[in-house]
Amino acid sequence: MTTGHDMAMALRAAYWSMHRQTNACLAQHGATAEQYVVLTLLADEDSITQRELCCRASSDPNTIRAILVLLEQRDWIERVPHPTDGRARSVILTRQGHRTFNKLSKRLKPLQDRILALFS
Repeated sequence: MTTGHDMAMALRAAYWSMHRQTNACLAQHGATAEQYVVLTLLADEDSITQRELCCRASSDPNTIRAILVLLEQRDWIERVPHPTDGRARSVILTRQGHRTFNKLSKRLKPLQDRILALFS
């Protein structure tokens, strides 16, 4: 008999397996799964606040800030003052960020297709 705990542990194992495979796939391009999540969110909607990135990525402010610092050092993103909230900063993808996102997306496509095929 499968219990709720068994299901939770299976989902956790599946997530970490996918996470490790994604990290391995992106490592040769100097990126991580967490960084790719942020790039994806910015590719979907450029110029969103750091706070909104935290919500959409289901992550905490310290983690998002650390990711943004690294992405900014690589010139993949830029943080600019928010147009109406002086306390907030908006995050945008740079041209290099868009190119990098497209390259990473192409690299991940076969892995994503394999994973999605499991749910047919």
